[in-house]
Amino acid sequence: MTSLEAVWRIESARIVGALTRYTGGDLELAEDVAQEAVAEALVCWPRDGEPANPVGWLLNTARRRAIDSFRRRAVRDEKYALLASEDTDGGDGHLWDPDRIDDDVLALMFVACHPVLSPEARVALTLRTVGGLSTEEIARAFLVPVATIQARVTRAKKTIAAARVPFEVPPSADRRERLGGVLSVLYVIFTEGSTATTGDSLLRTDLAYEAVRLARTLAALLPGEPEVFGLIALCELTAARFPARTAPDGSAILLEDQDRRRWDRSAIRRGLAALAQATAAGRGLGPYGLQAAIAAGHATAASVAETDWERIVLLYEALGRVAPSPIVELNRAVAVAMAGGPAPALLMVDELVAQDRLPGSYLLPSVRGELLSRLGRTAEARAELELAARLCGNARERAVLVRKAAALS
Repeated sequence: MTSLEAVWRIESARIVGALTRYTGGDLELAEDVAQEAVAEALVCWPRDGEPANPVGWLLNTARRRAIDSFRRRAVRDEKYALLASEDTDGGDGHLWDPDRIDDDVLALMFVACHPVLSPEARVALTLRTVGGLSTEEIARAFLVPVATIQARVTRAKKTIAAARVPFEVPPSADRRERLGGVLSVLYVIFTEGSTATTGDSLLRTDLAYEAVRLARTLAALLPGEPEVFGLIALCELTAARFPARTAPDGSAILLEDQDRRRWDRSAIRRGLAALAQATAAGRGLGPYGLQAAIAAGHATAASVAETDWERIVLLYEALGRVAPSPIVELNRAVAVAMAGGPAPALLMVDELVAQDRLPGSYLLPSVRGELLSRLGRTAEARAELELAARLCGNARERAVLVRKAAALS
């Protein structure tokens, strides 16, 4: 990674946030002029040398581009006058008030995750403006054409402008309600990184670690929100297993077959510390905190057999009350099977089938196939696993399902 790439990856959210505030909330213009400044740096820095203050250089260059844009639009309002006067006032090269940096980044996160946008647009815009990823990187992570990501980002910025979404941190009364949307975007990003929906790779670790970085940024800006720490804990404890989840050839290794000595102990310690912070708030664990507690049960167990499955069942029951979903019920069924055998778990899964709660998902026939296999119903189990393989979009997970089905032949 070049020096410019490192500066952009680390500071892009602060740069775009400061420019958005400075241009009166015009996110599209702020992002455009920031990119123009980066393009100019690609030419100037190798020729003239890296400036002593790289961030200040990018900000001042972007500011001049913004002024040029306002001039081209023939704007003569107060915003233009402010920009023009501050460009010639002999300032110190800093575009932001140091006391407002956190607010700018936080406002940018809330704008990028605004409910007027579709979930797909929120993810793309968050990674683009807050994460500093290029459209090519985002497209590669989600295995979609670059043009698709470009269109999502462009539409998102136009939607924000049309809806007149203010560039501000929501009032405290609205912040907790809106925070859920921000956390859900980070969760989607991490989930896709930890188990890719499609493609030839099981993991997309760069995407997962970007979600962790953004979640930690959010925690630094909102230190009193337990669910932020719950999400951090969940991500860290899940990411701790990454080194043991794939073989050298990229094939998937199931939990029961993983070498737990390869789990990242530093990540486990960070995750447990974050979970303790979420618990210390005294409000009771929310959806992310409960999922983190489940992940902690796995992370601290010496083996699958020594895992406290009864506690995990109770945690899934609590999660089902706080955030009910068919996926939670399916995971609870898996835990029930481990704690009390496959028969009661199969009844739970069959109820999900009867209610058509997970249409088109490979997870349901995958779990059902496992339970039927444990009950000795081999032919039915093989049929379910073959169905799961047909529905699965990830090549590595599909290979596991095909191998399991073949073993039952």
